[in-house]
Amino acid sequence: MTTTHRRLAAIALVSVVLWPVAPLAHADDPPGSAGTASPVPVIDEDAPGLMLPDGAVLAAPKVLDIKQIVEEEGGAQRRQDTNVDVTFALQAEVLFPKDSAKLGAAATSRIAAIAAEIDKQGSGRVRVFGFTDNLGTYEHGLKLSKQRAAAVQQVLARSLGPGTTFDIRGYSEDYPIADNGTEEGRKKNRRVEVSFPRTTPPATP
Repeated sequence: MTTTHRRLAAIALVSVVLWPVAPLAHADDPPGSAGTASPVPVIDEDAPGLMLPDGAVLAAPKVLDIKQIVEEEGGAQRRQDTNVDVTFALQAEVLFPKDSAKLGAAATSRIAAIAAEIDKQGSGRVRVFGFTDNLGTYEHGLKLSKQRAAAVQQVLARSLGPGTTFDIRGYSEDYPIADNGTEEGRKKNRRVEVSFPRTTPPATP
């Protein structure tokens, strides 16, 4: 076997142990951040099956995250699945009137569907985070985003019962997911996110 073939064999074997395990998020982590990573399996560099040429070493193993995002046409609702949690993002326009934290008529059915998924996963801890765009003052956005998150949480709590712990926060214009320089982007940034740990593997597309 040539040196090139040995390297290819080693790469093929190493790729098997790149486990798709995402870092664990904690309640105190801001959106988009991650906590402590799961342990990475150790590989014996002297294992005969690797067939490394003399002097060759293995590259450091990596932890791979599997992420799947499904978005409704127009972006009214988005679902993101990873190996460790599920996040629903609902645009404010489908939940609330403009500059209001009072839920609209169409909001209840959407929130109920999310509650059903939480119940299906058996998740006992739920994070509900509110966000606004960059229009208006930061302080007003902070108050409005927290009030909107609390309004969604109240509907979830009625469906899920007393066994669920909630973390409710408002982030104003922090952590945008789109460009606040356009109305299309600001619309995506005005949102409420509901995230919770998953207990079953994400569905394969």
